[in-house]
Amino acid sequence: MKLSRGLAVAGLLAALPGWALAADIDGSTLSVLWGVPFAGILLSIALMPLLAPIFWHHHFGKVAAAWGLAFLVPFAITFGPGMAGVSLVHALVAEYIPFVILLTALFTVAGGIFIRGNLHGSPGLNTTILAIGAVLASFMGTTGASMLLIRPLIRANDNRKHVAHVVVFFIFIVSNAGGSLTPLGDPPLFLGFLKGVDFFWTVSHIFQETLFLVGALLVIFFVLDSWYYRRSEEVITADPTPDSRAIGFDGKVNFALLGVVVALVLVSGFWKSSVVFNIAGTDVGLPGIVRDVGLVIVTFVSLWLTPKKVHEDNQFGWGPMQEVAKLFAGIFLTIIPVIAMLKAGVNGPFGAVVSAVTRADGSPDPAMYFWATGALSSFLDNAPTYLVFFNTAGGDPATLMTTLAPTLAAISAGAVFMGANTYIGNAPNLMVKAIAEDRGVKMPSFFGYMLWSGGILVPLFIVMTFIWFR
Repeated sequence: MKLSRGLAVAGLLAALPGWALAADIDGSTLSVLWGVPFAGILLSIALMPLLAPIFWHHHFGKVAAAWGLAFLVPFAITFGPGMAGVSLVHALVAEYIPFVILLTALFTVAGGIFIRGNLHGSPGLNTTILAIGAVLASFMGTTGASMLLIRPLIRANDNRKHVAHVVVFFIFIVSNAGGSLTPLGDPPLFLGFLKGVDFFWTVSHIFQETLFLVGALLVIFFVLDSWYYRRSEEVITADPTPDSRAIGFDGKVNFALLGVVVALVLVSGFWKSSVVFNIAGTDVGLPGIVRDVGLVIVTFVSLWLTPKKVHEDNQFGWGPMQEVAKLFAGIFLTIIPVIAMLKAGVNGPFGAVVSAVTRADGSPDPAMYFWATGALSSFLDNAPTYLVFFNTAGGDPATLMTTLAPTLAAISAGAVFMGANTYIGNAPNLMVKAIAEDRGVKMPSFFGYMLWSGGILVPLFIVMTFIWFR
């Protein structure tokens, strides 16, 4: 057994030079059929929890792996193992692994902070928590803010009959819209920051849009939650969480560790280094390596320093993180040909999408960039979608921040805001859903959630289009 493993590793290492020579995928030569595995995993996430809930609960990781292989094996046969290998390594090293490491660090650190005491989920308190989360999201990331506040919010409402709408609006506001003001808030903006967009550019250019969206959602939520709250059968007489201790925080050391996470992410963007390691054709810079190693250390330090009782009180478990990691592994792999076809521009299978964002005179159309970026971000990962349209608009940060500022604002807003349209638009969406369901909240199905987003978010996006993106 050891000999066979050694031969496998040796073969892998021997293949790396060949992988490094593999060219980028030419999306213009691909058929739309290469997008079937990606569509398959999306439909699996949408339908299988409804049609086969028990099977999905126990085997969702295997389903994601099956769709990943459904892309990778035919791709290797068609284009050769070198091309398949370099594509796999790039998806893992450049995108998936840093993505999961950051989410795991934020999930662990935020999960080590317990807000003790019993809050009572009135409309006023719920709206206040959502507003606080919206502010925190741009400074500690949508994942960090979501993991910090979703548990106490659910606990505050555990004596109410209707809680799903509270979690839905939490996803709208805290897990998405609130993270739109800084590169720390959401991955698409961080990628823009790495491309050369100034750290404070976003807050200065889409602050009004963010204020409108978050403000409107808070007002709608307060009205809806008040309607539920006034119903006679809404509040259960016996509160499962008794009033015991004063409101406060346990696991305070994690606030310092959260600051370290923010610092690591920030420094990796500002720090420019010529030290680059090439891993099977993928360049990995020293700042990124230091950031990821630092985040792993922070994760273990948090687990070491956080008292066991804090995790018990928080009902901390790895289930939500495992679900996100497994499903997004399949998504990041099957999305490879889809992104390549989009990058091919007007010459690719999705050329109509690229042409739609350009006016007759050749100038970019901010309204179409807003909707195209947003529509794809609703179903694709919003970070690579941001990059696709960033490059479609020219890719020069100096020009995009000045002459084409309305276009960059539309791309940024579309990527962040419309990540709330589906459960898979942004990673915290799935994590919040999993935590809520783990605590007995009956969340809407994939399409049921889209009815909420379609009825509430889409009309607001239409209004924003006419005000800011014409």
